[in-house]
Amino acid sequence: MKVKIVKIGNSKGIRIPKVLLRQTGIDDEVNLEVKDDQIILRPLKESVRKGWENSFRKMADEGDDKLFDGEILTGQTGFDEVEWEW
Repeated sequence: MKVKIVKIGNSKGIRIPKVLLRQTGIDDEVNLEVKDDQIILRPLKESVRKGWENSFRKMADEGDDKLFDGEILTGQTGFDEVEWEW
């Protein structure tokens, strides 16, 4: 697809058709990269762990962060107490 480069202030840019944005999952922001003689746009992916910190904090506040196998594992080895450095 041929597009024109236009002046935007001190920079230049292109208009990306909506259908291409939809196909690539690009919404508001992109990662911009130059590789060899190409400009590469990639959609920003949300972190897989986004929100985990708040969820873990809520679990701790509600006392829902207990080990299910804590009693079973107690005393099996001394690795955690002796060999492992926390």
